[in-house]
Amino acid sequence: MNATQIRRGNILKVDNELYSVMTVQHITPGNWRGMVQTKLRNLRSGKQTERRFRSEENVDRVSLDAHELEYLYNDGSDYHFMNLETYEQITFDAEKLGDDIYYLIPNTKVEAQFYEGVPISVEMPSTVDLVVVETEPSVRSATVTNVTKAAKLETGLIVQVPQFVNTGETIRIDTTEGKYLQRA
Repeated sequence: MNATQIRRGNILKVDNELYSVMTVQHITPGNWRGMVQTKLRNLRSGKQTERRFRSEENVDRVSLDAHELEYLYNDGSDYHFMNLETYEQITFDAEKLGDDIYYLIPNTKVEAQFYEGVPISVEMPSTVDLVVVETEPSVRSATVTNVTKAAKLETGLIVQVPQFVNTGETIRIDTTEGKYLQRA
């Protein structure tokens, strides 16, 4: 497709790497030829980069297959998932999942993107419910509402929670920011 047709959310193949388009800006500086300034995120490494395309340049648009996977278990740094359509097991390493490993408990359903049969990325659900395994006891006389304390969750994630949350309670976590939302 022509570079002027690039839109936010498109998947492009540039220099044999797959990129997700984050932002697009069309620039027409005076008497120069127009160009398209993009901010791209590498789907394999997660790194962001900026790339400028000439308006007459052609780019390769790629379509990815999406499959729902269920998290099963981990052994060391390998995390095992099952494709809910084919029952095939797929393994991701901890490096590819990054901080998302802190939101994985058995039976968590995730959306995975595949390119030519190879898994590229995993998208977590927007919220997960996790059990607090360690936190300071709540103080009865604490009446200030915005005071927080650290809590360690069952996956090893440490988040700030309100004073009234105790060990053993289940709380809801926002996976995009890694923050406490509410009791579950």
